[in-house]
Amino acid sequence: MIPGVNQATPRPDAFSVVLRHTGGVSGIRWVLHVDLDQFIAAVEVLRRPELAGRPIIIGGRGDPTERAVVSTASYEARAFGVGSGMPLRIAARKVPDAVILPVDQDAYLAASETVMATLRERPGATVQVLGWDEAFVGVETENPEAYARQVHDAVLERTGLHCSVGIGDTLVRAKVATGFAKPAGVFRLTADNWLDVMGSCPTRDLWGVGSKVSGRLAKLGINTVAELAASDPVGLVPEFGPKMGPWYVELGRGDGTSVVDDTPWVARGHSRETTFQRDLTDPAEVEAAVRNLTAQVLADVLAEGRPVVGLTLKIRYSPFVTTTRARKMPATSDGSEVLARALDLAAEIEEGRPIRLLGLRAEMAMPDDSRKGHTPIRGGW
Repeated sequence: MIPGVNQATPRPDAFSVVLRHTGGVSGIRWVLHVDLDQFIAAVEVLRRPELAGRPIIIGGRGDPTERAVVSTASYEARAFGVGSGMPLRIAARKVPDAVILPVDQDAYLAASETVMATLRERPGATVQVLGWDEAFVGVETENPEAYARQVHDAVLERTGLHCSVGIGDTLVRAKVATGFAKPAGVFRLTADNWLDVMGSCPTRDLWGVGSKVSGRLAKLGINTVAELAASDPVGLVPEFGPKMGPWYVELGRGDGTSVVDDTPWVARGHSRETTFQRDLTDPAEVEAAVRNLTAQVLADVLAEGRPVVGLTLKIRYSPFVTTTRARKMPATSDGSEVLARALDLAAEIEEGRPIRLLGLRAEMAMPDDSRKGHTPIRGGW
């Protein structure tokens, strides 16, 4: 599911849902998707200007001899096939002369907050933050391209960071448009040109359709965006269910909501995970690791002031097989009760099988006024 997109929203008729009349003057309410270019790498270049133009890989503690994965890479490193989630040691082999840096979350968060503040200061802007490096901006303007370039220039002047801006008449189209705008450009996708631009693209290029879903669509004879857009929503129900089947057809058409919602996002849970430099096989070591993860997660949860209602334990066995164990639980803020449930999950770990990573996620009860329909942008598994 796509954060911030209402699945029940019917297909808009051209721009009928985005017209606003004020004082007798018609203005179009556009959706802009602002995405910072190679954000983390760009922040590091600002701190170290001598790295400009060099292949940069960021992950873990910056040591490719340790077990860690790539958080991000500069465009120069991506040209060699380096991507997020790749083991750091493999990335280092692909680009022997790359600069490998440790993750510095505080620096990235500070830069992100400055960018979002800059967006909120734009005249008439409604800002919906999606993560460190991207946000939707809703604005009424007669010239969205000019406004988008002004956004780029304002962010660049304030932070030294470049961004790309997608323009659309729905959140879906704006988000997809950004891919055509990179780097540091502007691109518009609307109901008028959606199929001309996207029709021949594979379904996996859609926001919200990954390789697994596109594979399932292909088995139904649906390979391109145009084929998905032309599909009967009811026909996808047997494969994807009554909600997701019609939703994928809506994605194929680029439809959905045009409303940018600036309501503060409320986290559903907190998670921590640890990659071990040496596989764990001793049950005592596994228990100690679970206890440590639980203490870290509890510190995050208690700071929110909301009780825990569920736990998920993530186990990655060596060499790279991942599984999860999850349980719902009565709402509680009792740390000892949460630990006991976490240890119950740990008891289901296959004894003696080498473990390279453990993670724990705690789901929290949602406040009544939270955005219950929204899903986390970052975090979670």
